[in-house]
Amino acid sequence: MYPKIFKKSIAAVAAAREKNISFLPPRLDDTERADLLHTYHPDEILTSFLPLQVGASKGERVPTELAALLQAHSRVDTKAVALDRIDHDTDVLIIGGGGAGAAAAIEAHHAGAKVLMVTKLRLGDSNTIMAEGGMQAASQPDDSPATHFLDSFGGGHFAADRELLAKLVTDAPKAIDWLCSLGVAFDRATSGELLTTHGGGTSRKRMHAAKDSTGAEIMRALRDEVLNLSIPVLDYTAAVELLLDENGRAAGAVLMDMDSRALSVVRAKAVIIATGGAGRLHYQNFPTSNHYGATADGLVLAYRAGAKLTDADAWQYHPTGAAFPQHICGALVTEKARALGAKLVNANGEVFVHPLETRDVTTAAIIRECRGRQNGVALPDGCGVWLDTPMIESIHGAGTIEAHLPAMLRTFQKCGIDIRREPILVSPTLHYQNGGIAIRPDGAVVGVDRLFAAGEVAGGIHGKNRLMGNALLDIIVFGRAAGKSAATCRDIPAPTLSLAHVAAFEQALNEAQVDTALVSPKLLPNYTKLPNI
Repeated sequence: MYPKIFKKSIAAVAAAREKNISFLPPRLDDTERADLLHTYHPDEILTSFLPLQVGASKGERVPTELAALLQAHSRVDTKAVALDRIDHDTDVLIIGGGGAGAAAAIEAHHAGAKVLMVTKLRLGDSNTIMAEGGMQAASQPDDSPATHFLDSFGGGHFAADRELLAKLVTDAPKAIDWLCSLGVAFDRATSGELLTTHGGGTSRKRMHAAKDSTGAEIMRALRDEVLNLSIPVLDYTAAVELLLDENGRAAGAVLMDMDSRALSVVRAKAVIIATGGAGRLHYQNFPTSNHYGATADGLVLAYRAGAKLTDADAWQYHPTGAAFPQHICGALVTEKARALGAKLVNANGEVFVHPLETRDVTTAAIIRECRGRQNGVALPDGCGVWLDTPMIESIHGAGTIEAHLPAMLRTFQKCGIDIRREPILVSPTLHYQNGGIAIRPDGAVVGVDRLFAAGEVAGGIHGKNRLMGNALLDIIVFGRAAGKSAATCRDIPAPTLSLAHVAAFEQALNEAQVDTALVSPKLLPNYTKLPNI
């Protein structure tokens, strides 16, 4: 139940609902969009970023919280690790247990490689299972990969790597087919055809969903396949440092048991980093939709080994994170709700942005209502706006929300809020790492041979902003590519192991006079002192 302080605003939203259903504000032109982003988007707050002082991306700006971890000391004492004692020997080591890591493992296994997965939580604990709205693919007669490319390239402010984006959209229909072959239950019409909907920034209906639990359904199928293939998985085991050979090529990792803190050594002929994002760093004190383990570990490991980062200053703040009640603050409210007809309205019941603008534009528009125009709904720890979900059933009829947004319906019902009759309070939440480790179309990391990256940890695919539905697509397309590419290393001789790069990075920190007591990777967030969310 909403407290009395919201009643006046809820009444204004309800009174304007019939008018707002038929009212569609115009999309912003390029100049208006640029001005809005420059003034209100968090990526434009320059004081929240620092230039890196060491490493392959020296001089490039990254969030202050990330800079601190990228330029921290290693958790590993290089003199205390016995590299001549091999605890695990494999062809392909995959670090990360989400969708990208699982897709990579399946393909590497089918290519004949011996595979080992390690994950600091459990197989499947990842941002993949948090994804709700859908997965893009040009599967309909009125669509094409070329149109998908244009939508995504423009939505990313023309900053994406064209080769990477071309692979993403070209392989998209095959990715859908592959997931269907694994048993993913995408929504279908009674005739059996796949159903598709619009997403923010899309010019065609190409969003493939499984109700509003698409990521969880995809991860279910991938996890089952990993287990069915008997691919070994070390749960609760974190990679705390990469190992290289004498020529600087990836050759394994130092692992840490998350319970005992004991270290072990894994030797591999190729390594795939699939560690996901960084939302649990709470950049600029934003809440996050990310899972508990999203702490930028893969960026740290790859960067210390010599990898280059790209677009590391570009982060996606999903416009509709739950803003009330406080215990679900930051939880994702899927964009699919807006695709079904719900509109964003301010405290006065006014629609202030086109419902299918891109995520960065919508985020900036919400911040403008709250900070610039002071038309937001005041909250104990900030400000929000309304997502008028009752519009959905006013447009499509009773039962629509239960049919298409069952998980969201249940989540808010547990909080005493019936989204079929009451709007939802939302505000931007830190959602996605647009940039990351620079890769090539086959998943190979730029700067470190035999090292691969896939999923949210990799950069260049989306440019400065990602369209809805391209993340679940990304993990499948580049997860599969990385798995196949890494498996080609299976016949090389077993590599020698070295931590010389860690000592070299430490020396670089000293020479740059980086004064820090931090060690990295972070591994887990520390909530003994809560962020101001």
